[in-house]
Amino acid sequence: MQIHLNTYGTYLHIKDKMFEVKVKKDGAVTKHHIAAHKVRSVWVGEGIAISSDAVKLAIMHNIDIVYLDWSGKPLGRVWHTKLGSTTRIRKEQLRASLDARAVEFVQQWLERKVHNQLRFVKDLKKHRAQHAAFLEKKIELMTKLHESIKGIEANTIDEVAERIRGIEGTAGRLYFETISCVFPKGYQFNGRSFRPAKDPFNAFLNYGYGVLYSKVEKALILSGIDPFLGFLHRDDYNYKSMVYDFIEPYRVFIDKVVFTLFSGKKVNKSHTDDIANGMKLNKEGKELLMTALNDYMGAQRVRYKNRNQTRENIIQLEAHNFGNYLIGKVEFTFDVVEF
Repeated sequence: MQIHLNTYGTYLHIKDKMFEVKVKKDGAVTKHHIAAHKVRSVWVGEGIAISSDAVKLAIMHNIDIVYLDWSGKPLGRVWHTKLGSTTRIRKEQLRASLDARAVEFVQQWLERKVHNQLRFVKDLKKHRAQHAAFLEKKIELMTKLHESIKGIEANTIDEVAERIRGIEGTAGRLYFETISCVFPKGYQFNGRSFRPAKDPFNAFLNYGYGVLYSKVEKALILSGIDPFLGFLHRDDYNYKSMVYDFIEPYRVFIDKVVFTLFSGKKVNKSHTDDIANGMKLNKEGKELLMTALNDYMGAQRVRYKNRNQTRENIIQLEAHNFGNYLIGKVEFTFDVVEF
């Protein structure tokens, strides 16, 4: 399970060798006791206190403590000092970034991303006959973009990086135009907006992606992969470019959860607060989203490589496969993941 600490004034410490979460609300204090072996990570919002003993217990049980900003983006994490695997993987990762393997992997990641977006739109078409013509046109355009990714050939990623970004950007624009179109008027939005979001849908989406960034970063580190050494995304100072590369096929997990909340009319004005030039999720909005995400990512199981796995485990398994491929232990293949 994951502990998500989001109520201002919450205190996490140790009692009887267990985590104790003390939450103050409306003058009353409630306490929750959780065994360390049941916890995978601790997500920390604003105004939260954690004792050093709780940090030590988390480290001893390989539990990462992730500090999130107001938009859900990871600010930092407290974790053990182990690399996670052999440094050979990092050396091969650097070599791969300079040759045709980078092109191959970027193709696979983005091909899966657009494939998942197409599946999403095709599922929408099945249940929305009134939008059939509009959705069919989007499917046709996105299918062409998906095929164009398959046809890219190059010896280095630099030769085709701009072309790939253009295809990805166009596919994303078509995809989100489609999602907005099928919403009732009160929920529609004008494309993607980031920090800050311009509408509730993007506020939920941004926070969800921020949580996913942290999950992907953890999976990469545990697999011995350098989260800063990417193939497609830029190598800026303190920019975790491999996280942004590797995350692409899994963004649909967040899309599905957020879409379900909105299409099910679970979201209302009480879940967001207005800020300068936009809006953000408030405490109630974060609780709504995180409850749905924890169930979807960490509790529900889907079929993967002939076994039932949580979606969070699938990300970890594919990160391990990526690392093992880099050092020649396995042939890397992606399986279609249910979302």
